[in-house]
Amino acid sequence: MTKRRPSSARWLAEHRSDPYVAAARREGYRSRAAYKLLEIDASLAAREAGKGLIRPGDAVVELGAAPGGWSQVAASRVGMHGRVVALDLLPMDPIPGVVILCGDFLDDALLEPLRAGLGPSGKADVLLSDMAPNMTGVKIADQGRGSVLAEAALDFACTILRPGGRIVLKLFQGPDFQELVRMARLRFSRVKVEKPPASRDRSAELYLVGSGFRDAPMVLQEHFSE
Repeated sequence: MTKRRPSSARWLAEHRSDPYVAAARREGYRSRAAYKLLEIDASLAAREAGKGLIRPGDAVVELGAAPGGWSQVAASRVGMHGRVVALDLLPMDPIPGVVILCGDFLDDALLEPLRAGLGPSGKADVLLSDMAPNMTGVKIADQGRGSVLAEAALDFACTILRPGGRIVLKLFQGPDFQELVRMARLRFSRVKVEKPPASRDRSAELYLVGSGFRDAPMVLQEHFSE
C-alpha cells in the first residue's frame, strides 16, 4: 500500500473539515471556488452602489473554467438573457446556460466560436480568470509562470471586453505583481486587489478586480498624475 505523504494527509483533513467544501456539496456547486467569486461579487456591489460584478443580461467569459464552479455562478447571475462562455484545456461536463470550449484561450482557432458564443457584438461585459500554472514547487519559477499567465489573461481581456467592462484576475505575489496591477490601472478606471474569505490562508493567491474598462489605455503621464 502506498503511504500518504504528510502534506497529502493534511490536505485531506483540511478538505474534509472545510465549511466551503460542505457548502458547495449542499448547494450544488462543482467546487468551493464558487464562493470566492460570490464574495468578490458582493464586495464589488458594496463599493459600487449595489452594482455587482455579474449582472442580468451580461455576456461573460471565463478562462480556466474547469471544473465549472465560477461558470455556475455566472450562469445563475446573467439569467435567461445573458451569455456565459467557458474555456479550459480540460473537458468539462455541460452546465445549463454555458457554452463550453475546450482548448487554449490563446489559440486563434477558438476566437471565432468564442465571439459567436457572446452574441452579435462578439464582446463581453465580464472576463473571469481563476487560472494558475501547474506548480513545480520552485517558488521563483512558479511566480514567473503565474505572472506570464496573468499578463496573457489581462491582454486577452483588453481584446474581448466592451467599454465599461469588468475583470477578475487571479494573481500571485512576486516580483511582477505590482507591474501587473499598474498595467490594469491603465485599462480600468477602478482597480482593487483583494483576498476573499474563501481563499485559503496558506494560498499566495490574490484577486485583481477591475471595473470601468477603457477601450484605449491612459497615457502614463495621466496615470501618475492622479
